[in-house]
Amino acid sequence: MAVSDHKTASFTITGTVTGRLDAAGEASRVDYPVLWLGLLSVLYNGILAFINHNIVQLSMTHVAASEGLIMASAIIYILHKGIYETDLPAFLFLLFTLVVTIYISVLNRMPFIDHFRNVLIIFCFAGLGSWSNEKTMKLAFRWASLVVLVFLIFEIISVPFYVSIVHPSDYFANTRGLLPMSFNKTGLFQNALGFPERFSFGIIDHRSSSIFLEQVSLANFCGVIAIYLVSTWERLGRWDRLLCISTAVLILVTNDTRTMLIFCFACIVGYFVFPKIPKNFNLALMPLIVAAGFLVYVLKPNATGDNFTGRINLTMKKIMDLDPLAVLGLSVDRIADFADSGYVYLIYGATIFGVIAFWLFVCLFPAGRTAAQRRCAHSLSLFIFLNMMIGGTAVFSMKIAGLLWFVVGYMRFHDSPRIRQGRAADVLS
Repeated sequence: MAVSDHKTASFTITGTVTGRLDAAGEASRVDYPVLWLGLLSVLYNGILAFINHNIVQLSMTHVAASEGLIMASAIIYILHKGIYETDLPAFLFLLFTLVVTIYISVLNRMPFIDHFRNVLIIFCFAGLGSWSNEKTMKLAFRWASLVVLVFLIFEIISVPFYVSIVHPSDYFANTRGLLPMSFNKTGLFQNALGFPERFSFGIIDHRSSSIFLEQVSLANFCGVIAIYLVSTWERLGRWDRLLCISTAVLILVTNDTRTMLIFCFACIVGYFVFPKIPKNFNLALMPLIVAAGFLVYVLKPNATGDNFTGRINLTMKKIMDLDPLAVLGLSVDRIADFADSGYVYLIYGATIFGVIAFWLFVCLFPAGRTAAQRRCAHSLSLFIFLNMMIGGTAVFSMKIAGLLWFVVGYMRFHDSPRIRQGRAADVLS
């Protein structure tokens, strides 16, 4: 009996040591499939634009096929790893969205998969992030930030040189059907030209776009960097911090984005405040932001234009003018009218039940055990729910949602890496 106990103890100790060595080995390796998929989510439009301008003209089919290939690769990777009990919230959210998608398509007698695509992007990159180790995540953000910074510097120094590489105007004309206006001779995307009355630091004569080719995604990428920094600051080296801060600051002073300027200051304060706030406070954040928007509308009902109060009023007016049938998903044919109002767009594309599911997922999916996880959870909710008040679909695009949910998925297992989980918890593998 004593010998048996000794053998058991030896096996346990040996198994524990081996497990720790395996874990250390896994953590020190770069997971290249995860790294490349994370990078492609940010860079694929820039790569396609280079091909379109310098090699062969592309169409919307090529863009859709590229997105589909990236997501299919992510799904294959996730399924190869297996769906575990801890993955069920994301899996059930995706399944619920599929049911809503079928319901909307049947009732409207037309296929409508936009919202399912948006949630599939979340599922894919949250899943990739949950399997990523720290080294892979850092490399993904390091290279993405470096490419964005380099192309931003090109754009600032010489617009003709920047256009000669990616030519945004031609790319959007060929792949989106957005022909340049007669006054746009720059080769830039016309919405990046701005106008004299718009908020600006005056460093360049247009709103910067970098590798994203248009100004809104670049602005929101600054928000993604802020979430990454506030979530992982204590684990980042000096050069990673310097690179991310330099990229974010250069975006802020050239993109003329008021919302991300406010959000970045909120994250600086939030670094110290967020850990003191219970994670479930996030559930109150969306109603509070909508209530604040309603208050702005009441105080300044005639505010219009491309400014903070004007954009809030636009969203609130569209919410109050909501078609009752849209709440049940019966007016999806009108959704194109609401691309600049996130909450209304989501209601038309996902029904009120889809909006509730999205709200619950954003608030409850991130972990909240550690200070770093609570920073990630609170900054994520603030970023998405604030963005939906003054903007439209940008937070759902792969260019932004990819690395955003990648870091959220990683932070969900921040203090309990996936490599330590046993196969006994496997649900669908």
